[in-house]
Amino acid sequence: MLKIKCISTDQVLQFPFGTPLSDILEETEPDLKYPVVGALVDNEVQELAFRIVKPHQVEFIDITHDDGMRMYFRSLYFVLMKAVKDLMPEADLMIEHTVSGGYFCEIKNMDLTKNIPLIEDIKLQMQKIIKANYPFIRIDILNSEAIKIFETNNLPEKANLFKQSPALYTSIFRLDNMLDYFYGYLVPSTGYLINFNLIPLYDGMLLQIPKRSDPKKLVPFVKQKKMFDILDEHKQWVKALNSANVGRLNDRINNGYGGELIKISEALHEKKIAEIADIIKDKETIKLILIAGPSSSGKTTFSKRLAVQLIVAGLKPVQISLDNYFVNREDTPLDENGEYDFETIDAIDIETFTQNMNGLQAGKTIEIPKFSFEEGKRFFDGTKISANHDTIIIAEGIHALNPKLTKHIDSKIKYKIYISALTQIGIDGHNRIPTTDNRLLRRMIRDYKYRGYSAFDTLKRWPSVRRGEEKNIFPFQEHADIMFNSALLYELALLKKYAEPLLKNICQSEKEFAEARRILKFLSYFKDLNDEDEIPPTSILREFLGDSSFHY
Repeated sequence: MLKIKCISTDQVLQFPFGTPLSDILEETEPDLKYPVVGALVDNEVQELAFRIVKPHQVEFIDITHDDGMRMYFRSLYFVLMKAVKDLMPEADLMIEHTVSGGYFCEIKNMDLTKNIPLIEDIKLQMQKIIKANYPFIRIDILNSEAIKIFETNNLPEKANLFKQSPALYTSIFRLDNMLDYFYGYLVPSTGYLINFNLIPLYDGMLLQIPKRSDPKKLVPFVKQKKMFDILDEHKQWVKALNSANVGRLNDRINNGYGGELIKISEALHEKKIAEIADIIKDKETIKLILIAGPSSSGKTTFSKRLAVQLIVAGLKPVQISLDNYFVNREDTPLDENGEYDFETIDAIDIETFTQNMNGLQAGKTIEIPKFSFEEGKRFFDGTKISANHDTIIIAEGIHALNPKLTKHIDSKIKYKIYISALTQIGIDGHNRIPTTDNRLLRRMIRDYKYRGYSAFDTLKRWPSVRRGEEKNIFPFQEHADIMFNSALLYELALLKKYAEPLLKNICQSEKEFAEARRILKFLSYFKDLNDEDEIPPTSILREFLGDSSFHY
């Protein structure tokens, strides 16, 4: 008999060797609001079919858990794939990116706007599959067998990826008569997938999923045309470079084209920044550039590079940080827990910022405040600025696009830019890489290098950072006049060697161990890119790796 500590019910029980988690679940009956979809076994995600062979600590999870939601989505997408294949055996379904509160999917070489009834047929077929309650069955097989299966089923990208793997065995999943691979676990059966929707969007369709906080409701649809356009633009670009997925990127690296990918990626960034500077130059009324984006999107380096291009265009940029307009610590609003809420816009002295910006436009010389985070107080060090007809202010901060910040500043002088790392490379056509993971890796490396934080510290803080972004940044994305994608095609292959040692230091006794394992898993698919010397000193990546020619 093996001793199992059930965290969900605070019980310690004994079970026979080889008992599946599903049996332990029935015995312990944890009080979760929604059906259990999996478990954390010694802080490592496992499916309910997992069998115990030694003493464990077990915590059951439902869809309201991050890993539970990932299991739900992977499973739902598998159902979507099967529904499409049932109706159109030769169709090639691709999951592209997160947008408008869901996941944009398309069928290769098919414009679904010309066949909207087909989307409804696919949805009905998904509902039939869910009602049939088919089990998701994981199968452990030789890697060579998996390659043959993917080649036989016309999935060359998956076959290529597995050819690059050094592993002897791998796991694939079966849903009725369909086989596929996912880099994570699935829910026990299709009957768990109680809530979803499929609607037309642009030339494809949007797969809507439940809200993690309230799975009975779907994530609301939000029109994000600007976001979709920039995602689609980058998708077309990586396809043109024959690097739309990890397998193809690895091929390019293995064939000695890593340095070329770096040069091309960086050149695209420089071209886009120069184009933005030209737009601003041509609009003579613009005097205030507002730049916002989520954590580790590269706002600071982007602002500095934009300033350089504005100088080239004949303008005189002056950079300021909205962080300098924080109110004093004692005046900072409190959150629902009675703690200082530094991420609310009301932590910014909007009145002083407005007076300063309007004063500059009126020809006045103003003294810019500074803020001491150590003391929690504003101070002045004599820094003064004035403006003439060529001067343009660049203000960067998380609230820069919030209309409340610039409500009393003339709209004609404002130009708003949203920046984020919008990763468009996928593991394959059915396994996307969340854009948040790109930013998390950047932040983890920077936190360790410059702030003395471990990967554990970064992962522990990340959910709070994400909540702040959802509340204070993402709702204002579409207010931007233009968007800039700071993701670089090559960067995950390069960040890998920096992130892996940090993630491997996280102890299994910590809850963050499961997240570390997930990230290590997807990083394992990338071949190391060792052409770091090719990265220019002005690159956005230098903000996180070091050796930037800019001062921060």
